[in-house]
Amino acid sequence: MEVHNSLGPIDIAISGMAAQNKRMEIISSNVANAQTNEAGNGEPYRRLEATFKTNEIGGVELDKIIADNSEFQKISDPGNPLADENGYISMPNVSLPVEMMNLNIAARAYQANIASLKRYQQMMETTLELLK
Repeated sequence: MEVHNSLGPIDIAISGMAAQNKRMEIISSNVANAQTNEAGNGEPYRRLEATFKTNEIGGVELDKIIADNSEFQKISDPGNPLADENGYISMPNVSLPVEMMNLNIAARAYQANIASLKRYQQMMETTLELLK
């Protein structure tokens, strides 16, 4: 009788949970910095995105965190010391509705991985009951 790796589905689901957790952390950073018009480098905060890749067990892992290079938002604020010669300041390229949508998607993916773990556990319990 051949023995298969029974931890495969568990490892895959856990890797998915870890990846979505990291994605939620990045989204939280974007939301927290949505009004940060000076990020310490002379520019406003730049929105971050997580990219993922598959790993050797068939799961997913963080590949890299990339900065969104879309244009900054311009807001008229002539009295602000950061305003340009036309009275506009640059604000982060973070859209709160988009971030909330992405957060919802990441949370649902996290929940789907938990559901997979629960179903796998039920399947193993049923198998053990049948073997008794």
